[in-house]
Amino acid sequence: MKFAHISDVHIGGWRESKLTELGILAFENVIEICIKENTAFLLIAGDLFNTSMPSIDLIKRTASILKKLKNKAISCYIIPGSHDYSPSGKTMLDVLEKAGLVENVVKLDKNKLKFTLDKTGIKITGLYGKKGALESFTYKNLDKKNLEQEKGFKIFMFHTLLNELKPKDLEMVEADSISILPKNFDYYAGGHPHFVYSKKHKGYGIINYPGPLFPNNFKELEELKNGGMYLVEVKGKETNIKHIPIKIKDVLSFDINADNKNPKDIEKEVLDISKKNVKDKIVTLRIAGILREGKPSDINFNEILNKFDVYYILKNTTKLKAKEFEDTKTSIRENIEEEIINENLGKLKIMNKNEEKKIILELINILNKDKNEGETNVTFENRIIEDVDKILKDDN
Repeated sequence: MKFAHISDVHIGGWRESKLTELGILAFENVIEICIKENTAFLLIAGDLFNTSMPSIDLIKRTASILKKLKNKAISCYIIPGSHDYSPSGKTMLDVLEKAGLVENVVKLDKNKLKFTLDKTGIKITGLYGKKGALESFTYKNLDKKNLEQEKGFKIFMFHTLLNELKPKDLEMVEADSISILPKNFDYYAGGHPHFVYSKKHKGYGIINYPGPLFPNNFKELEELKNGGMYLVEVKGKETNIKHIPIKIKDVLSFDINADNKNPKDIEKEVLDISKKNVKDKIVTLRIAGILREGKPSDINFNEILNKFDVYYILKNTTKLKAKEFEDTKTSIRENIEEEIINENLGKLKIMNKNEEKKIILELINILNKDKNEGETNVTFENRIIEDVDKILKDDN
């Protein structure tokens, strides 16, 4: 018996229509694999849509794709994720369920979850994800006894980042302990974090994150290039898991260091890239550094990028600066900060002036940090608060 597991499809997540189309094609690709592999069912572990109320056109396309599964008698089980969950209870996932295209396995009665029984005899349940990891309150009150004592092959679907599984680049992101999950399940179908993970955990079972089905922002296109899915085969007591990349278009990423260069230098380097084998590919172009002369606005990107024969090109110039502006900004900031700090030192009278100045400068440094690419407002705010809290604790 086989089944498939995906998450974080984020249909409608891109502003660019051509990239939105690739996300839909990636989803269609998964459905075709499910049919070809004769899977019993498909699991979608949250964030099928990028919002709880997507456009009618996106709903029609999604329903049409899901209907292919129904026509082949392949079931589709789903949970709402942090993007397609709605506190009001009004979500387009309900429309798809009413149409018989998916089944939401979050069947919560007070603090108890019920199982959904698949035609194969496999029992499936799960819990939704909410924005800001607010689902943790539901997990804390969840009665897990009936879930853990249930016999047979069991799958638990969830849409939460787990502390024990976090990679280093997400160490400041809010998460929950693995202990929130009910124990004794054979397969844990996870979603939410955009990385690939599959490992058996003692007392639990195989915990899996398939990663996004299609990269959801500039940074993910750079780093991941493509998304993927899990194909799972159950043979008696053996469970074989295979991660399958879903590659719709090739992605080429280029970095240009603008330090000590002028706008014409940058234009030439970008034009050199256009002469490479970029036809029908996605190109990401990151330009960073401090120009020796001129301003970023002096670079004629519109004219240059029109010379690229690509499927789509994205540029990132958030860290491209003009030298004159940076020098002036640094000088003004340092002078003002120094004057204000010196004028007010000693007014608190809770520590000596040197210690007070040290803490103030450290706090200014933290509050001057930028939000990382792909980082949500809530995550960024929590990271700043934690850094500030650490400094204040260290100095008390």
